[in-house]
Amino acid sequence: MLLFRVGDFYETFGEDAIRASKILGIVLTRRNNGGAQEELAGFPHHSLDTYLPKLVRAGERVAICDQLEDPSTAKGIVRRGVTELVTPGVSFNDNVLNHKQNNYLASIHFSKPDYFGVSFLDVSTGEFLTTEGNTAYIDKLLQSFAPSEVLYCKKHRAEFQILFGDKFNDFTFEDWAYKFDFAYNLLLNHFKVATLKGFGVENMPDGIIAAGVILRYLSDTEHKEMGHISRLTRLDEDKYVWLDKFTIRNLELVFAQHDGGVPLIQVLDQTITPMGARLLRKWLVLPLKERSLIQERLDTVEFFVKNEDILEQLTGLLKPIGDLERLISKVAVRRINPRELVQLKRALLQIEPIKKQLASGSEQFTILQKYITQLTDCQYLIEKIEKELRDESPVVTNQGNMIKSGVDADLDELHKIAFSGKDFLIEIQNRESQRTGIPSLKISYNKVFGYYLEVSNAHKNKVPPEWIRKQTLVNAERYITEELKIYEEKILTAESKIFEIEYRIFNELVLTANEFVAQIQQNARVISILDALSSFAKTARKNNYCKPQVTDSKVLNIKEGRHAVIEQQLPLGEAYIPNDLFLDDQTQQIIIITGPNMAGKSALLRQTALIVLMAQVGSFVPAESAELGIVDKIFTRVGASDNLSRGESTFMVEMTETASILNNLSDRSLIIMDEIGRGTSTYDGVSIAWSIAEYLHNHHKCKPWTLFATHYHELNQLAEDFSRIKNFNVAVKELENKVVFLRKLKEGGSEHSFGIHVAQIAGMPQSVVLRANEILHHLEKDHIKENNKERIKEAPRTDAAKNNFQLSFFEPQDPKIEELKNKLKAIDVNTLSPIEALLKLNELVKLV
Repeated sequence: MLLFRVGDFYETFGEDAIRASKILGIVLTRRNNGGAQEELAGFPHHSLDTYLPKLVRAGERVAICDQLEDPSTAKGIVRRGVTELVTPGVSFNDNVLNHKQNNYLASIHFSKPDYFGVSFLDVSTGEFLTTEGNTAYIDKLLQSFAPSEVLYCKKHRAEFQILFGDKFNDFTFEDWAYKFDFAYNLLLNHFKVATLKGFGVENMPDGIIAAGVILRYLSDTEHKEMGHISRLTRLDEDKYVWLDKFTIRNLELVFAQHDGGVPLIQVLDQTITPMGARLLRKWLVLPLKERSLIQERLDTVEFFVKNEDILEQLTGLLKPIGDLERLISKVAVRRINPRELVQLKRALLQIEPIKKQLASGSEQFTILQKYITQLTDCQYLIEKIEKELRDESPVVTNQGNMIKSGVDADLDELHKIAFSGKDFLIEIQNRESQRTGIPSLKISYNKVFGYYLEVSNAHKNKVPPEWIRKQTLVNAERYITEELKIYEEKILTAESKIFEIEYRIFNELVLTANEFVAQIQQNARVISILDALSSFAKTARKNNYCKPQVTDSKVLNIKEGRHAVIEQQLPLGEAYIPNDLFLDDQTQQIIIITGPNMAGKSALLRQTALIVLMAQVGSFVPAESAELGIVDKIFTRVGASDNLSRGESTFMVEMTETASILNNLSDRSLIIMDEIGRGTSTYDGVSIAWSIAEYLHNHHKCKPWTLFATHYHELNQLAEDFSRIKNFNVAVKELENKVVFLRKLKEGGSEHSFGIHVAQIAGMPQSVVLRANEILHHLEKDHIKENNKERIKEAPRTDAAKNNFQLSFFEPQDPKIEELKNKLKAIDVNTLSPIEALLKLNELVKLV
């Protein structure tokens, strides 16, 4: 979409105008252009920051065509050109970007069946990643990184939408862009290297092609200055815990599944800086598998937890830093403004105090020394900005008032002329007033005549002959003098030269800052790590988390575990009921959890997965204690959803997700299964769930830790036949036909689901609840009879329930019913007054 600058407006034309008017809610007009109607829609140029983000978020690629010369000095039509091209995945505009999220541009190369190269770039920070893998891995990465825009080959459009859906803003290239030599040379030229071996991606040809296409796209979108993209990082699948896209969704790590829901990141994110928030988000979807790296993060968090003074002082030092990562990227691409350069100086001023603060704790905790050595104070740049740039600099660079006095002698002289002019004009006014005897004489300025002398009609006979009359008003005359015209030219020339000199000095300052891009990017990386780890420490202190013991054993032993999100959402005064949980590969590999609806089975399952995941991210966990063996894959199969657009029913989606789990098992997998087999008949569902449990127990290679919540009480029998399957249930207490949820996990199976009770508290009509209870009574009675006759293969009879649909209200069942019948028969409805009828009704209700 082209935004074309016309005077004080940005205009769109034709199809662009029709789309813009719908997206922005602005008026669509038409103009007759030589007989043809042309659609127009525009907005004021100063509202660009308001309207541009709306267009980009709607998936539009926007070319901004601006005036390239000053209209006041241009001859004929003002020259115009495209000054910026903004796309959903390529933007430096603060109003387009979310400061707590990366804005990734993704590129996918279709290599061979079920194998792809993929690359991710956040142009606003310079982070550039590449990898390759199968469909499941690429799909998972797309969900984790949530790119704003995806590039791929045009001929694979249909295949892309089948595999990855149509939820992305996409852009397609022709085949010629997807050639290894072409991509490889683009990367070599960009990084100015002879080989890519230093980046560790030499053996990733498909990843290299995907990354090369991104660089080509940047060139096509007029992004030439990209020095801040200084390295290509290998995104190694083996380094991180496998979380498939279903698990990321089901555990609600970064996005809530439902409106009003709270994702885990909202609880854990206590970061101060935007880059710390972005790093923490990335950590959550890429938990570590290497124990030494996990332990280093946990030890650092423990240090901050135990040293509250250092934690608080570090937090205070982080606050003025802001988004250092994106600020230095703007320097590299020459898009930084004077006010942002002042902010860069303020951020760098915090580096030295941060190093001193870390040094105060490095004697107790030597790992802090690593962060100290990686931080650079950039003192020369700080001093240069401090010396040259005003602290209250403007946002724009073409209006002066940026550079301090003492930087440039010519500039100081011009400042004196331009800004001491008021005193000089007063001096002229007083001198001429005394000379001519005109007490009301005043000097003013307008754009037509410039500076002029104004004389009221009462004194116009005193005007000297050398004054030149320029304008007659009702009550006064306006004159100019040679002295005023000379001074006016000096002032106007001075202002023009001031803008020119200040712009030159500012650009030289930006070039100087550009020499520090690598050091400042390193500073930003270290600060983001410190920010994320201190965030974990603040959350741990606030929510009473413990340091998990991460081991190489095959044991998950959680004492008094809690759900990190749910415990924060409980009503005031209500405490979360904690639970113990133990899994290993010798005695208790699979736990079958039965119990009523609403009792807390799903919360228990999810909290176990979240505790394991939080530990391997490097965070403390919501528990009294936790001994956790390293997990390399976390799978979850929970919730009900369908995909009707692809012809997949709820049950089909459930089976697809379960199949993905069973086909990708490892010996250190954690599997969470909630209500497998619900979407089909009872016996089909029981059979599938039973078979899955057997498969997980008897797998020839793997003994994955498994939590299996179900309402199929028949599965309790598995514990009798398989040594590593154990039955547990979430306890409830029945009091006077009411159910109290105790939320406590205890050994043994449960025989009741209390689904009708849940229906009742959900607001189901009472007649439905009563009838359901009656049908349940008959079904259970008949089911017992059938079992006694060993007729398991036949469905339970429902004759009794069907035959009893029309109940006989007066059939005597106990003395109370008989008493009620007699009282009703004794009532003479025709003689009752309304009050008596109400009293009688009250009496009968009490009897019932």
